[in-house]
Amino acid sequence: MEKFAIFAFRGDPVCFTHVMLNALDLNAKGHDVKVILEGEAVELVRAMRESEIRLFADMESKGLIDAICRACSASYGVLDYNEKSGLRIVGDMGGHVAISTYTDQGYKIITM
Repeated sequence: MEKFAIFAFRGDPVCFTHVMLNALDLNAKGHDVKVILEGEAVELVRAMRESEIRLFADMESKGLIDAICRACSASYGVLDYNEKSGLRIVGDMGGHVAISTYTDQGYKIITM
C-alpha cells in the first residue's frame, strides 16, 4: 500500500472530477489517500454539496478529504461555510496547508 496526498488547486469542477476519480480509485485499490483543497478549489465544497455530486459525497463518506486551506478559504470568501462544513480547516504554514506535513509522513504528493 502506498500513501498519496492529492493537492487540488483549481476551482474548475471538471478538473476536480479527475481529483475525485483518482482519489476514489486509489482508495479502492487499498492505498492511503488524502485530498487537500487549496487555492480556488476551496470554493468547491459548497458547489459539490449543493449540486449533490455523488463522487464528492463518496470522498466525504470515506474520509478522503483531509484538509481545506484556511487562508484560501478566507481569500475566496468561503471560510465561514467551510468551517461549518465539518471538514478540517488547516493553516499550519502561514495560513496554508504545508506539503511537508504529508511528505514527513511518507506521502507522495500529487498536484492537480
